[in-house]
Amino acid sequence: MIISSSGQMKGEISADKVIINGQFEGKITANNIEVLAAGKAHGVMQTDHLCIERGGSFVGETLPAPSQQQNLLLTEEQPPAVHQVSFKPVK
Repeated sequence: MIISSSGQMKGEISADKVIINGQFEGKITANNIEVLAAGKAHGVMQTDHLCIERGGSFVGETLPAPSQQQNLLLTEEQPPAVHQVSFKPVK
C-alpha cells in the first residue's frame, strides 16, 4: 500500500507493507511501515519494522505487530503485489 505525496487517507489499513509519502490518519497494521520524507502520519501503528526518513513525521502510538497477522503475511506464497488490503473508513 502506497500513499503518494499528494495522497491523503483517513481510516484503517491492514497490509504487508505500507509506504507513506502523503498524509495518513488512523490505524495501520503491517509487517513493514515506512514514512518517507514528505510523509505525515497520525494514529496507531502496529508493526515490528518502522522506518521514518528525515523530514517525515509520526505522532501517535506504536504497538508490536500481532503475531497472527505477522505469521499469516510471512507465510503467504503470493507475490507482494497480490496481497489483499482492506480499508475501514473512520467516521
